[in-house]
Amino acid sequence: MHSLGLERPALAPVPLMPRVQPASLLRFLTCGSVDDGKSTLIGRLLFDAGTVPADRLDTLESDSRRYGTTGAGLDFALLVDGLLAEREQGITIDVAYRYFATSRRAFIVADTPGHQQYTRNMATGAAGADLAVILVDARQGILPQTRRHSFIAGMLRVRHVVLAVNKMDLVGFDRATFETLVAEYRRIAAPLGFASITAIPLCARDGDNLVLRSTRMPWYEGPTLLGHLETVDVSQATQAAGTLRLPVQWVNRRDEGFRGYAGTIAQGRVAPGDAIRVLPGGRTGRVARIVTADGDLDAASCGQAVTLTLGEQLDISRGDVIVAAGDALRARHEVTARLLWMDEAPLRLGEAYEIRIGTATAIARVTALHDAIDIHSFLPGPATGLEVNGIARVSLTFDRPLVVVRYDEDRDLGGLILVDRVSNTTSALGMVVEDSAQPPKPALREWHGRSLAKAATWRMIGSIDTFVLSWLFTGQLSLAGSIAGTEIFTKIALFYVHERFWAALPWGKTGGSIIGESLLQRLLRKMSGKTKE
Repeated sequence: MHSLGLERPALAPVPLMPRVQPASLLRFLTCGSVDDGKSTLIGRLLFDAGTVPADRLDTLESDSRRYGTTGAGLDFALLVDGLLAEREQGITIDVAYRYFATSRRAFIVADTPGHQQYTRNMATGAAGADLAVILVDARQGILPQTRRHSFIAGMLRVRHVVLAVNKMDLVGFDRATFETLVAEYRRIAAPLGFASITAIPLCARDGDNLVLRSTRMPWYEGPTLLGHLETVDVSQATQAAGTLRLPVQWVNRRDEGFRGYAGTIAQGRVAPGDAIRVLPGGRTGRVARIVTADGDLDAASCGQAVTLTLGEQLDISRGDVIVAAGDALRARHEVTARLLWMDEAPLRLGEAYEIRIGTATAIARVTALHDAIDIHSFLPGPATGLEVNGIARVSLTFDRPLVVVRYDEDRDLGGLILVDRVSNTTSALGMVVEDSAQPPKPALREWHGRSLAKAATWRMIGSIDTFVLSWLFTGQLSLAGSIAGTEIFTKIALFYVHERFWAALPWGKTGGSIIGESLLQRLLRKMSGKTKE
C-alpha cells in the first residue's frame, strides 16, 4: 500500500526499451481536446501495468503534493508531464514519449497536447503511429479539437482508433451518454477512412477499464484499454509484400575495400543476387551481401535496418533509393500534397523551402493552393491562404527529381516536411496525395518546315505594302515587283535564321526552363497584393 492510499501491483523488471521483433511493437498516441485526461490516462496505465519503478513512485508522491490537481491522491499526469510549465499549468505542451512492455507486447506511447496552438506537436506524435487513443470528456462531448486531431490522424494514415470516453464517473457511468457519444463520433469519423474504431468507457483517474474491467460499468462488455492494445492487429501487409524500396541513409565506408549502402527497408524484401535499380539515376546492379551488426543475412524485409553491398561500382549517395529492378517507380519533379501548416508565418506561394522526404533533401516551391479543409465538416473549400494549423491541398515543384509515392502507399517515401531556409523552423508537415504519374512535359520543338512556313507566309503578306508603295512612287509595275520579290527572299532567310535561334533556346517553353514563367508569376503576385491592399 502506498503512503497516499493506492496499492501498486507487483513490480516486474521491465527494460526501458525492450529488444523485441518489430511485429510485437505497437506505436500509439493519445490525443484529443485540452483537459480530456490524456496524461492522466497514460500515467495511470503505466501504474496499473506495473511499469513504474519504486523510486519514481516516491518522486511522484512528492510531486503530487507540490503540483497535483487531484487532492490527496497521486496525480498520475505528472508521470508524463515533465516540463515545469506543464506541471505549473496542468497542461501538456510538448510531446512526451514513454516506453513500456507487458508479457504480450512492447509499446511506444506519445502523449500529445490538446491545445490548438500546439497542434503541430500532436501531428509530430501521430507521424509513424499505428493507433490513436482519442479521448473525449463524457461531459463535453465532441469538440473542435477532437475533430481536428481525428482528421490529422486520418490524414497521417493512423489506421486504428480507440475512442476513449473518459470521466464517466462525472456522468454517473451512464450507458446512454456513452452510446450517444460513440454514435456521434462514428458518424463524424466515417469519411476519415479508419480501419477500426473501438470505443471504451473509462475513468482514467481511478483506473476503470484501463487494465482491469470496471465494476462500476457492468453494462460494458468490450475489452479493457490495455487488453485491446495488446491484441490489435496493426501489421502493414501491403508494405511487407511489395517490391524492394530502400532509401539510402548513409554510404558506409568502414575500410578502404568496403562500400555499403545503409538504410531501413521501407517496403518489400531483398536477398543476395537480387537485381536492383538506383533512383533517380536509373543505374542497375545486383546485391552482393546484406550486412548487419550481427553478421550477414540471407534475406531482409520491411522494417529492417541493413547495409547492402553491390557487385558493381555505382555512384550512390544519401537520398537515392534502391528499388527492385522491375519496379516501375521513378523520380518526379512535381507532386500534389496535403499540408498541415505549422509555421506562425503564413504560406508564401512561390517561396523556396527546403523539402525533406525519405532521406532526400531538395528545394521546393508551393506553386498552387487548391483547397483548404473545413475542420468542422472535413470538406474542402476555397483557399485564399494557409495559416498556422490550416490544412490544404497544394502543388509542389522540386529543383531536382525526387523519388516520391503516395503517402497511403508508402509512409517513408510519401511523407514530407517543409523547412524555412532562413529560420530553419519546420513550416509544414505533408503527405503526397498525387505523385504526378505522367512524365514531365517535353520542351516544345520548332520543326524546320514550320519555321520556313511561318517566315514565308509572314513576309509574303508583309511585302504587299512594299509592292503597292513602290508602284505608287515609281509608276513602274515591274520595278515594284522586283523590289517586293527581293524583300520576300531576303526577309524569309533572315526570319528563318531568327526562328531557328529561338527554337534552340528552352526559355519560356512548356516543360523547359520556367524562368520567364516564374518572373511573370512574381509580377502578377505583386500586382495582386497591391490591389488587395
